[in-house]
Amino acid sequence: MPSARRLRLAATVLVSCVLLAACGGPAARSTGSSPPGYPHTVDNCGQRVEVDRPPRRAVSLNQGSTEILLSLGLADAMVGTATWTDPVLPELAEENARVPRLADDNPSFESVLAAEPDFVSASFVSTLGVGGVATRAQLADLGVPSYVSPADCVKDNSGAGDGRRDTPLDMTTIHREIRDLARVFDVEERGEKLVEDLRRRVREATEGVDASGVRLMYWFANKESPYLAGCCGAPGIITRALGAENVFDDTHDEWPQINWETVAERDPDVLVLGDLTRRSQTAESAERKIEFLESHPVTRKMTAVREQRYVFLPGQAMNPTLRTVDGIETVGAALREFGMASTEPR
Repeated sequence: MPSARRLRLAATVLVSCVLLAACGGPAARSTGSSPPGYPHTVDNCGQRVEVDRPPRRAVSLNQGSTEILLSLGLADAMVGTATWTDPVLPELAEENARVPRLADDNPSFESVLAAEPDFVSASFVSTLGVGGVATRAQLADLGVPSYVSPADCVKDNSGAGDGRRDTPLDMTTIHREIRDLARVFDVEERGEKLVEDLRRRVREATEGVDASGVRLMYWFANKESPYLAGCCGAPGIITRALGAENVFDDTHDEWPQINWETVAERDPDVLVLGDLTRRSQTAESAERKIEFLESHPVTRKMTAVREQRYVFLPGQAMNPTLRTVDGIETVGAALREFGMASTEPR
């Protein structure tokens, strides 16, 4: 993070632009009357988000949020992205190439301010919270509205780690994020089309599929103290859609760190492995995960390892994003290939 003095300077410059509307940035463009139908408001994570016109200089601070905006055809309204775990979806690559990447990981607050945003979105409370890129209050003080994925707000983020879910997440919360962002940008018809496409894909991926009794384990990253999926986040959506079981369904933490001896005792039938391209933890890629699993004296005896029942998912499919549907499709197809999922009509 930059020094406090430089942050104050950057904030002062942006506030001056807001007050004087003389810098050609978002403040200058937001003067005058609002377009017909505006302001638009959405209720988001206990806050009221209001925009007086469609944002034209949006910054998205997490890949999940970025891919929703790109899927809504909003590349021309974006001036920055950050925090990537995977390559962008291939069908969004051309649009994404037109948007500056502020950082592969969390950007500095200074670099966000330098992009002169008129709207900031994020997938995680931790990104727009204390210790993150900035707080929503800091942005509000500068006249910049912000939005956080409701999928992250509906879990308990008060403790250490990645939070806890007492209620299983479902796709309707992801649909809400798409609809909210579509409303903010005045592209609500596109939002409905995207939601309906996701629903169609889930129906097609799960039609006649029943993986009852198949026990899955999801490993995101870190080999020393692995982050494994608890019951109720995006992996839970995938698991329930296919009728399977998560060996850690009794764990409500989003991504608890669990020792390998406990994993071996649960002995999953299939291992769903995060195939990440970032380099912030050990065993990020699926290749590194398999190398570890097949060489470790405890894990190499597990059924899924002996049978090499591995399914690879990008990190975004294991977070609550539109790519969670990719996860349903990929895991469902793998279970059929392993001969572990009935395709008879339910």
